[in-house]
Amino acid sequence: MKHFPVNRHRLWQLAADAGIVAAAWWLAFELRFDNGPPVYYQTLFERTILIVLLIKLTVFVLFGFYNRWWRYVSTRDMWGAARGVIVASLVADVTIYLVAPVHNVRLPRSVAVMDLLLTLAFVAGARMLARTVIERPRGGLVARGKEVIVVGAGDAAQLILREMLKTPALGYTPIGLIDDDPRKKNLRLHGIRVLGTTDDLPHILRDNKPDELLIAIPSAAGSTRQRIVEIAHEFSVPVKTLPGLYELISGDLDLAGQIRPVQVEDVLGREQVEVDFASIASYLSQKTVLVTGAGGSIGAELCRQIARVLPTRLILVDQAETPLFEIERELLDEREFTAAMPVLADVKNRARMRQVFEKYQPDVVFHAAAYKHVPLMESNSLEAAANNTLATKVVAEIAAEFGAERFVLISTDKAVNPKTVMGQSKAVCEWVVEALGHRSDVQTRFVAVRFGNVLGSSGSVIPIFHRQIEKGGPVTVTHPDMTRYFMTIPEAVSLVVQAGAIGGRGQVFVLDMGEPVRILDLARNMIRLSGKEPETDIPISFVGARPGEKLHEELWTESEAVAGTTHPKIMRTSRPPVDPVWLDERLRELGQLVAAGDTLEVVAKLGELVRDPKREQIGTADGRSAAAAAAEPAADTVS
Repeated sequence: MKHFPVNRHRLWQLAADAGIVAAAWWLAFELRFDNGPPVYYQTLFERTILIVLLIKLTVFVLFGFYNRWWRYVSTRDMWGAARGVIVASLVADVTIYLVAPVHNVRLPRSVAVMDLLLTLAFVAGARMLARTVIERPRGGLVARGKEVIVVGAGDAAQLILREMLKTPALGYTPIGLIDDDPRKKNLRLHGIRVLGTTDDLPHILRDNKPDELLIAIPSAAGSTRQRIVEIAHEFSVPVKTLPGLYELISGDLDLAGQIRPVQVEDVLGREQVEVDFASIASYLSQKTVLVTGAGGSIGAELCRQIARVLPTRLILVDQAETPLFEIERELLDEREFTAAMPVLADVKNRARMRQVFEKYQPDVVFHAAAYKHVPLMESNSLEAAANNTLATKVVAEIAAEFGAERFVLISTDKAVNPKTVMGQSKAVCEWVVEALGHRSDVQTRFVAVRFGNVLGSSGSVIPIFHRQIEKGGPVTVTHPDMTRYFMTIPEAVSLVVQAGAIGGRGQVFVLDMGEPVRILDLARNMIRLSGKEPETDIPISFVGARPGEKLHEELWTESEAVAGTTHPKIMRTSRPPVDPVWLDERLRELGQLVAAGDTLEVVAKLGELVRDPKREQIGTADGRSAAAAAAEPAADTVS
């Protein structure tokens, strides 16, 4: 029953085309003869009308005329209709010529030509008329819904305009376009005029103030969006934007659901990182992949992106029940990925993790499980050492024991010259990966990926600022000069997967995070995007840096050699690995202190470790030093 409206609509279109074909055939005879066709040609018309109808409608069906509603007709559809009409007319004319329904009466060539032209004109005209009537705004000259000026006149803008015009129920009436190509000025797109460039935006908003401004340029730089938002803010015009074009054209266009307010990540002034995910993730396809911390911000996005390349199995490991349940249901219900296996487990429990590895035999391991909130870890140092440092040692050693092909550690810029417990615990995690990766008896390829803050992750500064703005302030900033690196969760994760594909053993990769962002500027932008003015409507309060917190984060140390890789946004750092014997002894001591619950000694031990690590200086089998071997670039290949 649910297909009945579509079938009824196709029958209506077929009936309309039947009338068009019959009318064109009749009119061709009438136009050929000034005083009407002679009797024998009238007989020819009457005996051929059904033949023409049958042949032309059959050809129209074969050419897919009725696979699309007339209200959605496009230029490509019109060319297809023209081809169908030409073929149908030729087949009908040749058939009538050969069959000769009336003895010694041939079809006049002029009738055949006029029939072709009339049918073509009627078919095209009917479809364009249907689309024009349906897309025509209701209510005469009075515009309905919100008047909107669309910034952009490219592919995305065309999609948006078509949807707005043909679906008045959306409540949008486009009244103009803005495009930075001066050649487009005064041109019309779907009947909507290009009013000017973004340089003309101030006087355009003054003269044609809309209810909303819509940015329909998916590739626009953050600085461009920021400029548009600032101009619109001056005239108190709300600004909304669209997601990337690939989201708009993947599946059905849901304009109402995809237009959203401009968010802070849209105006950070940094370019989006482009990754051809399908080509780099081949090492995950048809493999068993295990993700620890699968319910967290990074872990969940890892699961989403890995599921796209269809691994044989995706093992989701987390000790938090609700987040694990949610990501497993999302993969199953929303993404129809049925090979996800949720495992409720604590990664620092060696016996439990060995059971998981023994059961599933993962080929690739992404270790994203960690405690990350700096102030919280300062007051819970035992858990920072246990869940970050010791748990990484557990999972990494078991991965090596069971012969996993790759192990990728999610690290952080806070592990560089760390001053906090959280940063120190993650710095030692990197050492564990480096030490195991350089062991000749370990076949697993160990790498760590280091990056800064990700936008919108749980507990990050942006959700905190959002809550403070909603309450009316104040927005709390630690220091007016404090800066941080930012990247969106999806692009950070895609680069993590990319780094996992790059060859290397025991190396640390660093993501290019772009230019650091001043936290004060971030707070001001977020206040303006909420429609308010910093200091005037929402106060900003400086609360001072917390213990161990840096004004400016670093991505590598002065002692690390940094080189490029095959991806322009991923760099490789090189340094001699920590002496594995020394590291095992220190981690054994750290584990004993954690078990004894000695918080002060744990903090002291972590500080001692990062201040004076013992680096390996033993020569390799071919006579090179370990430092030289570590500094040598590895082949950037997927194997």
